Amino acid sequence: MSALLWVLRGILFVILLGLAIKNSAEVELRFFFDASWHAPLSLVLLVTLAIGIALGLLALLPQVVRLRRSVGQLRREMGDSLPAADKAKHLPLPPQP
Repeated sequence: MSALLWVLRGILFVILLGLAIKNSAEVELRFFFDASWHAPLSLVLLVTLAIGIALGLLALLPQVVRLRRSVGQLRREMGDSLPAADKAKHLPLPPQP
């Protein structure tokens, strides 16, 4: 399974490398106050992708922190209840009718 995954990663890398080579034309990004930036199209797309991923992870961060805090609290509660469960395990069963 892992070999198949590496083959798929290699194919994806070759496709993206070909895309970057084919889109190496120079583009101009214009900012405010007549500022501009000249860069290859593939670099602009890569930077845009990286910014999008970073913003997505930043948006998920509060939920991840909240869930981790909840998991820690539940583990503490489970740890507190384990000694009581061990004691109950050794109690004799009531007689069956």
